[in-house]
This record gives sequence, structure tokens and C-alpha cells, in this order.
Amino acid sequence: MNPHAVQFQSDAGRLAADLTHRQRIQSAMAKYGAARGPRQALFRDWQEGRQTAAETKWAGLNQLDEHLVAFEKNATARGTQVHWTSTSEQARQVIVDILQRHRAQRIVKSKVMTSEEIHLNQLLESLGFQVVESDLGEYIQQLKGEPPYHFVFPCMHLSREEISDLFENHLGTAQTHDPEELTMIARRVLRQKYIEADVGITGANFLVAETGMVSITENEGNARLTAALPRVMITLVGIEKILPRLSDLALFLPMLATAGTGQPLTCYNTMYGGPRQPGEVDGPEEWHVVLLDNNRTTLLADPEQRDALHCIRCGACLNVCPIFKNVGGFSYGTTYQGPIGSVITPHLRGLQDWKHLSGASTLCGACTETCPVKIDLHHHLLHNRRNGVQQGGSRGEGLLWRAFAFLMNHPRLYGLAVRLGRLAQPLQNMIAGEALDPLQAWTKTRELPELAPQSFREFWKNHRPALPQDQRRSS
Repeated sequence: MNPHAVQFQSDAGRLAADLTHRQRIQSAMAKYGAARGPRQALFRDWQEGRQTAAETKWAGLNQLDEHLVAFEKNATARGTQVHWTSTSEQARQVIVDILQRHRAQRIVKSKVMTSEEIHLNQLLESLGFQVVESDLGEYIQQLKGEPPYHFVFPCMHLSREEISDLFENHLGTAQTHDPEELTMIARRVLRQKYIEADVGITGANFLVAETGMVSITENEGNARLTAALPRVMITLVGIEKILPRLSDLALFLPMLATAGTGQPLTCYNTMYGGPRQPGEVDGPEEWHVVLLDNNRTTLLADPEQRDALHCIRCGACLNVCPIFKNVGGFSYGTTYQGPIGSVITPHLRGLQDWKHLSGASTLCGACTETCPVKIDLHHHLLHNRRNGVQQGGSRGEGLLWRAFAFLMNHPRLYGLAVRLGRLAQPLQNMIAGEALDPLQAWTKTRELPELAPQSFREFWKNHRPALPQDQRRSS
């Protein structure tokens, strides 16, 4: 059996049974929901904004080749060095080459989800580089030796007491449960790291083709320090982050803040246009932008699901997903969690290894409804399920569904099966949840629905009004 699926089942079952964990996550999501609603109301028309954002992203991806070339041309005109990488291996090698050429030792990073995607930290640390995450949540997770729990709120599953214990064990600080003091502890440690760093690595929220600039939005200011103080800056970004025009940010920046955190606008929104220019007092002496494909063009070639590349990583679909609220972020075992992660991970990392994530869904449609760029998420989950069966489903599963389709297309056989099911129902109820139960996966945590004593077809046959034979035939 697929080891990723086995691990998911194990982790999801364990965390879903952890009531303390579930209470923390659901409490945080309730606060998010309360904050987001009033912010959406400040838009003149939120639904029209979603439509405009979706159309803008569609225009950017429909001419992705042209926009990326324009971005490179405009960026290199001001001294930026742009690198094109097809795979995670190529991206890692480009970054390692830059670090070794500058004989760098100390690296400070702002939040870079693409670096989690290509497992950059593990490689750099194995090569002897000192890597420090500067985003507070990411820094806490780094101290804890865990990946981000949520790609907007990396440590949302931890309590103040746990963070205080973590700081005491790793930094030698006194116990405190005051959030501001915990923040100041991290700030005092990280400020020195910025000064000592040889290279800063950032991600990007948007690439602007028209100007060759990178847009980074954040709430802590750590990305600004990561970009401003080290001599060399490296930005690792997926190619799907392209926007055609600078004016597009007038919609996307407030939309990202509203959908992601329930803010009208994030605290820091910065545009980077190149390395330090003559007469400027800060900024890197050398800036590299590493454009990452890593199977994104494969998804782009799929006309049915390519709109998944519209994602702006706001995390809104995670925040409303009933599955995520119960099994948490670590259960997914991948960089991108929740509905969007379940849609794109099979494309990025292999359908047969990760198709199980698309089954971890109620198909309630809340993710599609909340997505600010109108990605058809819950239908894409169904598409992945279908593709998984077509491209390599188990023989037994295929036979089962063909038998089901045959049964549903033959009413008399279906009626016979229903009658036999009524006879077997008492026996099924007796063994429900036990090892002998053929439906154990279902009945272990829920009751098997009772079959109706009479189908509608049987009811209608016995109760329809007496009509002449010709009218009965026409009805």
C-alpha cells in the first residue's frame, strides 16, 4: 500500500482524536472568520473583485511565456540576475552555487514556501551553512524541528506555554506567557542574525512583468531586513506568481490580506526592483531571482485544472475546510496543505503517490466558495480522484465501480440488490466496526444508514391513483 497514504491515515486518525489540538485550531479559525467578514464588506463588490482577480490571473498564465520573458528583460535592465530552473534539483544547485561563489556561511531567510517545496534548508544545513528563519512562526517551527503547520500561520497549533518552553530550552530565556515578551525574545535573537548574515533568501507574493519587480507582503518586517542588510539577496519564486501589470496590485494586495488574515492590508508591502543602485544607502549589492517550474508547466498544460495555478497562497481554503480543522496541517505530509494542497500536490509530486489527499474531502464546496481567485477546488478534487483511478487505480477498485455502474443502469437488478440489502442489514449492524465487517472503514466511526423499508418506486407502484391503462403507460 502507498506509504504516504498509510502515514496520512495514521496521522489524521491520531490528530482527529486529539481534542485539545482540534479546539485550538477551530478556535483560531473562528477568530479568522469573524475578522474576515467585515473586511470583505469594505470592498465595493467582493464577488466582482474575485472575478476580476480570476481573469487577471488567467491572462497572466495564458501568456506566461511572454510575461516571464518581459519580467526577465525589465529585471535584468537594473542589474538583477534571473535564473530559470525546471526542477527542484536545479533550483537548489543554482542557490548553492551562488552561496559558494560568495563564500557565504550565514544565511537568513524570510518566509519562503518554495524553499519548503524543494527542501532547501535540509540541503544547506547538510553542506554546513547556518540557516535561520526570520519569520516568527517559521523560526519557532525551526527551533521545534518541524515544518510549517499552515503556510500562513506556521505555528498556529502551539500554545504560549509551549512556545515559552521552547525558548527556554533553546535560547535560555526565562518563562513568560506574555505574547509581546515572547515576540521581543525572538526579536533580540534575530536582529543579530540579520547583521551577521552573508546572504538573505526571500520568497515573493507576486512578480510584475511590466516592471520586472517583485512584490513581498508581510506583517513583521523581517523580509525587509532579510533583503536590506545582507550583501547578497536571493529570491526563490514559482513562475505562476506572475501578474501582467503593476496596477494589478491595487486589487491583489488588499485581497490577499483580506482573504489570508482578515486585514484590510498587511503591515508591510514592498516592491523590489533590483540590487542597490548608485546613491542608495541600503539594499543588496547583488540580487538573484530564481524562477521555479517544478512541474508547474505540466499543470499549465492541463486545460481542466490549470486554474489551480491562480492560487495566491492566502490560505483561505485551509481556514474553512472541515477536514483541515480536524486533522491539522501535519497530516497532509506535504508543503501545501488543505484543499489547494490536495489539488496541486499530485501534480507537483506524482498522482499515484498523493492521490489519497483528494479523497480527504467532504466535497462541501466551502473552499471553492471562499477562494479569492475563484479556483474550482472541490471539482478539481473529483478530477484527481477520477484521474487516479484511470491512470493506475487498483484492479479491485476498478471492478467495483464497473459493477456499481452496471447495477445502476439495470433497474431490476438494482431493485433486487436493495431487497437483499434489507435482509442483510441486521447482520451488518451486528458486526459493524468489527474485524469481520466488510465496511469497517466506514462503520468504525459512524453508523451505517438504515435502508428504507420501501423504495419510492415500490411506494409509487402501490399508492399512485387509479388511472386508465393508457394514462398509466404515459405517466
